[in-house]
Amino acid sequence: MIKRVVGLVLLISGVFSVSAQEKKQYSMQVHTIAFYNVENLFDTINDTSINDEEWLRDGRQKWTTRKYKKKLANLSRVLAEIGVSKENNPESPTIIGLGEIENRGVLEDLIKEPALINKGYGIIHFDSPDKRGIDVGFLYNKKHFKPTSYKNIPLIIRNGYIAEVEQNDATKESGDAKVTAEYTGRLYTRDQLLVTGLLDGEEVSFIINHWPSRSGGEKKSSPNREAAAALNKKIIDSLYKINPNTKLITMGDLNDGPYNNSIKKVLGAKGKKDEVRPGGLYNPMEDMSAKGIGSLAYRDAWDLFDQMIVTEPLIKKDYSSFRFWKAGVYNKTFLMQPSGQYKGYPLRNSNGEVGFSDHFPVYLYLIKEIK
Repeated sequence: MIKRVVGLVLLISGVFSVSAQEKKQYSMQVHTIAFYNVENLFDTINDTSINDEEWLRDGRQKWTTRKYKKKLANLSRVLAEIGVSKENNPESPTIIGLGEIENRGVLEDLIKEPALINKGYGIIHFDSPDKRGIDVGFLYNKKHFKPTSYKNIPLIIRNGYIAEVEQNDATKESGDAKVTAEYTGRLYTRDQLLVTGLLDGEEVSFIINHWPSRSGGEKKSSPNREAAAALNKKIIDSLYKINPNTKLITMGDLNDGPYNNSIKKVLGAKGKKDEVRPGGLYNPMEDMSAKGIGSLAYRDAWDLFDQMIVTEPLIKKDYSSFRFWKAGVYNKTFLMQPSGQYKGYPLRNSNGEVGFSDHFPVYLYLIKEIK
């Protein structure tokens, strides 16, 4: 198996907790893990089973083959470059979670783009019951990651609550008897995609998320995201029960910030490593959010809805196996609006011209010492 080995001079005491006298050069194996909400990656084919009429030639977006191909080219450039640097990792991401894709076909078209065709990406995808037809997806470098299991886990919210997690520990800790909602029918939203596999021989799991939107307002819609967080926690707890050393990254567009109840209370993610206990979760995005770093903007306010949260075994200080190193928002200048009222915002489709997305991608590095 091809190994990606990068010689790093790690001088950051917070990573390896070494004093100035103990600084040394380590050979490290590095992998980039990324998530990108690509905002409405629709093809030009009418699918009568979903509501995709807006994304047809005669639809509101006047979506043509030329525009679709431009969107693919734009996104493929981003995906190839997320987290790439001489200092950290010269390679494209090993794992990529995606949000707002229409179907498997758009993923197949995406990885055939010139910027990605030689990267050797495989695809894992399931159709979700979302009324608009948008799903989550999973791309992986086949040289380095071998899937061993994967499944889509539906988020079933009906009659005001999610029945399977009505009384779990997460909701008790938040002071709620159950996760509630303000409607009586089912909310058809995205499934949560769980993938487990061997990352250069080491088992790692991933959950790809796109939690319910803030449609109707943050407060009114908050129970839907709390339900999504409760399902997420149930999945993670079940894996922890099987293996207390579970290495898992849950990532996606959560439509909440690191300080919202869904993440802080229901999911129980901590923003400081020393607060994370066995069986717990660490959210590196909390500190970034506190510093004003965001992945999307609205009315001149930035939010960090796109997050990557890791289980406790990934933050241990023993680097003999894969550990979390650091995370970031990929917000290069070419991804931003260059001028006007929304200068600096993510460069999305506007005025009939194809952009990238209304979100910036997020990423983290996993590292392991090579002896």
